[in-house]
Amino acid sequence: MAAARVLIWARLRSSLTVSHLLAVAIFSERSVVTAPVPSVRAVAVADRRFLPPWPWQSSGMDDSRYLECLAADYGDLRDAAAAVELTAPVPTCPGWTMGDLVFHVAEVYLHKVTVMRTGEWPKQWPPPGTEHAAKLPLLGRAYGELIAEFSARVPTDPAPTWYDPDQTVAFWIRRMAQETVVHRIDAELAAGLPVTPVPDDLALDGVDEVLKRFLGYDAEDLDQLEGGHLARDGQDTITVLAGQTAWTVRPSPQEVVVDDGASDNPRVVIAAAPESMLRWLWGRGGDEAVQLTGDPAWAAYLRRMLVAATQ
Repeated sequence: MAAARVLIWARLRSSLTVSHLLAVAIFSERSVVTAPVPSVRAVAVADRRFLPPWPWQSSGMDDSRYLECLAADYGDLRDAAAAVELTAPVPTCPGWTMGDLVFHVAEVYLHKVTVMRTGEWPKQWPPPGTEHAAKLPLLGRAYGELIAEFSARVPTDPAPTWYDPDQTVAFWIRRMAQETVVHRIDAELAAGLPVTPVPDDLALDGVDEVLKRFLGYDAEDLDQLEGGHLARDGQDTITVLAGQTAWTVRPSPQEVVVDDGASDNPRVVIAAAPESMLRWLWGRGGDEAVQLTGDPAWAAYLRRMLVAATQ
């Protein structure tokens, strides 16, 4: 089916009862200068013939590419954090310092390590005493443990996630690559460094992820959306155009449906290069980074929904 439709209902994130073993591409080893990329056990060809398709990776990125990007962005994030005092403010995360950002990324990595190792959500997080650890060494240890866990597993191995359709290690490989690139941008801005360009394939995948897996899945906070809803019956659409790739967002107060491709007669078309679109959707770029055709209020409406969905 050409249109990749994702329907959402409130409070689905807490349900972890579905465990689907979806297929992913074979891993290959690639070397990266900035940080090591883990080698990952491949799924045997005979086994992969019987696995279902992997529709959630609509950009076509495979897992070795995610790990390559993760390694590069981790290295750039670490270098940016080491270039300034940890008390430096992070302009894209109001109220945070560089130390807060480094600790956040480290605890996110360690949380996913724990989830994969134990097969369950930890009852207490972060672990006692973690907040008093030296920040940069903690980040290095967390990244090392994360890639070790990825290396020890096949991407189709089961792992708890908040996204019911994909309860596999592959989900976390993708999510950690996207988590890291956004926070790498934060770190470079906080350090006053030029922002390293985001590759188009990673940026397009990030746009797809935030629209479908965040906005198009977790409607938990949309019923009390700050500023209220412009959409009423789910008939109005917003077109997001990143380079030559388009998505249609069909919002309503109860659910958001996200389809591949552009819609007819959208309320607004939001267009930008892939990196600029990724940064705008995640609040890492201003409105000057995108081109609007139509009603700007609907672009602001999309941003308000994204803020609620990505908290």
